[in-house]
Amino acid sequence: MEGPAAKRARVEDSGRKGVLVLDFGSQYTQLITRRVRECGVFSSLVPGDISKEDTIKACPSAIILSGGPNSVHVEGSPRVWDGFFEYCEENSIPVLGVCYGMQLIVQMLGGKVEPCGKSEYGRMPIKIQSQDTRLYQDCVEDEQYVWMSHGDEATQLPPGFIIAAKSEQGALVAVENAARGFYGLQYHPEVTHSDQGMETIKTFLFDIASCAKTWSMEEVLEEQIAKIKAQVGDKAHAICALSGGVDSAVAATLVHKAMGDRLHCCFVDNGLLRFNEQERVMTLFKEKLHLPVTCVDASERTLAKLKGVSDPEKKRKVIGAAFIEEFKSFKKVVESSTGCIPTFLVQGTLYPDVIESCPPPGSNQKHSHTIKSHHNVGGLPKDLGFELVEPLRELFKDEVRALGAIMHVPVDFLKRHPFPGPGLAVRVLGDVTADGAMETLRQVDEIYINMLRAEGLYDKIWQAFAVFLPIRSVGVQGDCRTHSHVVALRAITSSDGMTADWYHFEPKFLQEVSTRICNQVKNVNRVCYDITSKPPSTIEWE
Repeated sequence: MEGPAAKRARVEDSGRKGVLVLDFGSQYTQLITRRVRECGVFSSLVPGDISKEDTIKACPSAIILSGGPNSVHVEGSPRVWDGFFEYCEENSIPVLGVCYGMQLIVQMLGGKVEPCGKSEYGRMPIKIQSQDTRLYQDCVEDEQYVWMSHGDEATQLPPGFIIAAKSEQGALVAVENAARGFYGLQYHPEVTHSDQGMETIKTFLFDIASCAKTWSMEEVLEEQIAKIKAQVGDKAHAICALSGGVDSAVAATLVHKAMGDRLHCCFVDNGLLRFNEQERVMTLFKEKLHLPVTCVDASERTLAKLKGVSDPEKKRKVIGAAFIEEFKSFKKVVESSTGCIPTFLVQGTLYPDVIESCPPPGSNQKHSHTIKSHHNVGGLPKDLGFELVEPLRELFKDEVRALGAIMHVPVDFLKRHPFPGPGLAVRVLGDVTADGAMETLRQVDEIYINMLRAEGLYDKIWQAFAVFLPIRSVGVQGDCRTHSHVVALRAITSSDGMTADWYHFEPKFLQEVSTRICNQVKNVNRVCYDITSKPPSTIEWE
């Protein structure tokens, strides 16, 4: 019989390639992939129902089964292929199940999963139960806080499994069968709110799966340049949609490295930008990024199309279609000046945009639920007229910033807070053209952001912005009764935008910013502060 040492040597000599993440629809799935990459290990994301043939072809060192919105005890819920676990055991491929993934392991190997008597949701403590656990072999303390989000639980374990940890309510939150190489976590170690989640992931990757560190942002840069060149060829021209944000600027810089002067950048002012944004952005592009950019003023056309539109999904689709119309017009401008028709459109689409928009069947995220359609994903018209080039599509915001840094994009630009593609349209709840909402919001936002910078808080916060609410409140200003607008302020901390917590300002700061807004912005007499995390909310209000 083959001993452990011989078995490990055979695994290490087999030419295996990192970690395969099987997606069962969790909003955090790509975050698992990203966390593995953070550890320097190559990882790739595939559908949860990947075939046996494709699994073998991938030749993984380890496999992680993601969470998801389904219940394993419901007929028709997604599964791995028959014989999956036997294959992994025979070939010494450790498997880690997260949330739904753990339930899948338990159910398919002979255990039992049932609806929880009381759902567990949010950040809560767990306690390690066994001294023989491999997942927690390096933990000094028996208790740690993790992020829970589940309505089902394992009530009976398969043969050979031990309970590694329990929740405060007694639910089984970590199980393992080290002899067979199967491990399960009912919580999400990939989110930042799980205090020791990364340590647990590292234990699985290096101590259990013996993964090799083969992945870096430099490799991503080389790989994406090669992919862009292969996609567009050496003659085609492309238009790059610049929004003034970090994502589109990094995408433009990257594609410019691959295409050179065949890339034509277009910055569209759709009337939904922040205070003096057009002037600031164009100066930045020309003086610091040195990109050839044409500015198109489409504010009147876009706002006319949005008049009377209050539904968030419809807003995004209207804005997405309006952008494409502008780029089609710009295509004619490029053709007349170069004699070439641009057939590609470059976008700074990130993976959070993709997973919240829930792409169509055939994509890796086939089991996901739609959160909201981003204008550059779910909001694009069917008759696009361009082939998309999206080099950042599988990256998160902090990865994009790291990529921009190695391409020498200015640091002060990389530190800019994220700004949504639909602009202030998703920060004005209701009709963006009503009640002077846009101008009011611009003034409020400018005061808020300037105060953050003055107090040295801007770089400590992931994203901060103001929201115009579709209500009025009674107030007293200048000894007179007022019936004016209400605005909300939002500031969050995050590492990737997938989960977020509200920033805990000192009361004095909130008091001062509220006073300045009410004193300096006409028709605002009430300021609220949003203290909701993500989840349950999203970062933007719409």
